[in-house]
Amino acid sequence: MRITKRVFTDLAILMMSFGIVTGILFPFFVLATGVPKTYILTPLFIISCIIAGLLVGGVNISLARYIVGKRLKLLAERMIFVDSKLSSGLSSSELSACTHDECMIPVDSDDEIGDSARAFNALVQTLSISMINERAIKDFNEMLSSQLEMDQLAVKALSQIVSFMNAGAGAIIFEQGGELEIAASMNIKDPHKLLKNDSVWNALNQRTGLKITMSRDITVESPLVSFLPVETRIDPLLYKGLPVGIIVLSAAMPFSTDYDYGYEMFLRGLALALRNAITYDQLQKLAANDPLTGLYNRRFGTLRLTEEFSRAARSNLPLGIIMFDIDHFKAVNDTYGHTVGDKMLVSIARVSRIAVRDGDFIIRYGGEEFLVILPGASREDTRFVAERLCHMIEDCSVKHNQQDLRVTISAGYTSFPENNAADEATLVKNADEALYAAKDAGRNRVKSF
Repeated sequence: MRITKRVFTDLAILMMSFGIVTGILFPFFVLATGVPKTYILTPLFIISCIIAGLLVGGVNISLARYIVGKRLKLLAERMIFVDSKLSSGLSSSELSACTHDECMIPVDSDDEIGDSARAFNALVQTLSISMINERAIKDFNEMLSSQLEMDQLAVKALSQIVSFMNAGAGAIIFEQGGELEIAASMNIKDPHKLLKNDSVWNALNQRTGLKITMSRDITVESPLVSFLPVETRIDPLLYKGLPVGIIVLSAAMPFSTDYDYGYEMFLRGLALALRNAITYDQLQKLAANDPLTGLYNRRFGTLRLTEEFSRAARSNLPLGIIMFDIDHFKAVNDTYGHTVGDKMLVSIARVSRIAVRDGDFIIRYGGEEFLVILPGASREDTRFVAERLCHMIEDCSVKHNQQDLRVTISAGYTSFPENNAADEATLVKNADEALYAAKDAGRNRVKSF
């Protein structure tokens, strides 16, 4: 029953009214016990009973305000405080603090008041965890959207996931061409052992996550001590239902389930980002490399040559250039077909990589014409590499219908600064002139400019 818009005012009115009624009825109750009327039915006694009833009602309402009202006021204050926090936007540290004494209500009773406090505390904790998940997902997605390179993406993603899940160690592994590769690792001793781990392959093949308690397959390396984790999670990274990688997390304590939702969102975002990074890497290779031989294509290779020539001219460093092509290659295509010709080009590209030095690079300059760039190579160094190319290619063969097919090459070379060319295009032109001199001299030989 409501009288006013204030609960405690209603309660005071009702209690005081009940006190008045009790004071009026009390004399008649006393009469029923046999007390003479002359002592009871007097104005003074009746007024005293009514006043006593009012005093009892007043004391009751005061106790109710003190015991119940105090707790309700605390509940209201904490609600207002939490609402102000939620409205102003929270950092992770503020959210974590909000799960303790700052926002919680002490539970000191086992009645409806205690149940209300417990329900409020549970609500605050759920809101806090939800906000932490939401903020972490937002930060994670912003990081993913700013990264395309596989290495940087994996390192930053792993760092955020390890921190979010309170893990002691972790690794991100990606799959390409049926092989697994470590994209990033943190605090794992010898992470490459994961690539042969049965649990990792099972998670990848079955496309389902695994939880391992007291894993002996992973040793966590911390700055002070190495230890075996209490729990390890191995989860596939799925893009449109297909695995693109694996994430491994290990911790000294069991993982909390409070952040499973955020972790699941991390995995979905990371799977898409990994797929984009792999695609980007493939596109970069397609833009830079000849699709048949895997060598630099002419466009990208000449850009690299320009950079190397500028460096050599600026620092007065040597730079060697070799131009070579395959002798009578048209006859190979005409006799055996373009498929055999392509196999021959792939074989020559493979042998050429072996013949040159670390730091040198090879460009497929034309159909059967190749340009070798040798940073730091003198004229004599360039001649040595050119002759080695000729000998190694002459010795290699391609199988076709039980035949061992062999070809030879003709090569021309030059070197800066012995050849004081004005630019890289002049160097290439001079090497090309030396190549034609080798052809005119009978092929399968090296000439210099």
